[in-house]
Amino acid sequence: MTPYQFDARAWQESWDRQQEAYLPDREHRFAALLDAADAIAGDGPLRLLDLAGGTGSISLRALARHPDAQVTLADLDPVLLTIAEAALAGRATVVTADLNRPDWTAALPHHGYDAVLTATALHWLDGPRLATLYGEIRAALRPGGVFVNADHMPDDALPTLTAGLADRARQRRTARHAAGAAQSWSGWWEQAAADPALAPLVEKRRQIYPTGHSPEWNPPVDWHLAALRAAGFSEVGVLWRNGADAAVAALA
Repeated sequence: MTPYQFDARAWQESWDRQQEAYLPDREHRFAALLDAADAIAGDGPLRLLDLAGGTGSISLRALARHPDAQVTLADLDPVLLTIAEAALAGRATVVTADLNRPDWTAALPHHGYDAVLTATALHWLDGPRLATLYGEIRAALRPGGVFVNADHMPDDALPTLTAGLADRARQRRTARHAAGAAQSWSGWWEQAAADPALAPLVEKRRQIYPTGHSPEWNPPVDWHLAALRAAGFSEVGVLWRNGADAAVAALA
C-alpha cells in the first residue's frame, strides 16, 4: 500500500471547489481584483498583499499572471496557512497575522504594497475594528496603490431585491449540498479533521476560534465606501457587483 502523503495542491483545489458552492462567481470576482492590481502596476515586479488569503487562491492566480510578483499572504488560520505555504511552494511569503490586532502589519516583509486584495474574509471583523483596519491597510500601500475588498455587501438602494437574490442563492446551495454536487463548509472541515497531517492543525484552529468565527457582519456597500473615505483613501467606489456581493476599491 502506498504511504499516505499530504498533497497541498489537492487540498487547495478542494477548498476552491467548496468555496465555489457559496460563490459561483468566485473566479469573476478574483479577475476583477487582479485587473485592478494590473491597472495600477508600475514597471517593476508587482508587490501584492493577499490579505486573509486562506489557502492562497488569490496568490496563485496573481502569480499565474505575474510570475515575478512579490506576493505576501497573511492569515491567522493554521490549517489554511499550512495548505497555502505548501501549495505556493516558496513563490510567496506566507505570514501569520491577526487582523484583530493593530500590530498585524509587523509580520509583513514589505511596506508600500502596490495592491492589497481580499475576498470574502473581512466580514469576520466587527464594524469598529474593520473601520480601523481600513486605515492600517492604507498605510501599508504605496501612494497610488489600490485596495480591493470583495465580500457580502448588500445594496441598500435595493434591499428587497438583494434579499431575494441572497435567498435564491441559499436555496440553490442547499440543493447542491443535499445532492452531493458540492461540499459544505462544515463537511470540508470534518474532512480536514480526519486527515492525519491536518488534524493537529484543526485542533489548534479550534483553540484560536473556540466559538467559531464571529460576528459575520455584512453592512451595506455604502458603509464600506464611507469607512474607506474616512480612512483617508483618495478615490473610493464599487468595482464589481453580483447579487448581494460587491467589491469596493480604493486608491491610497
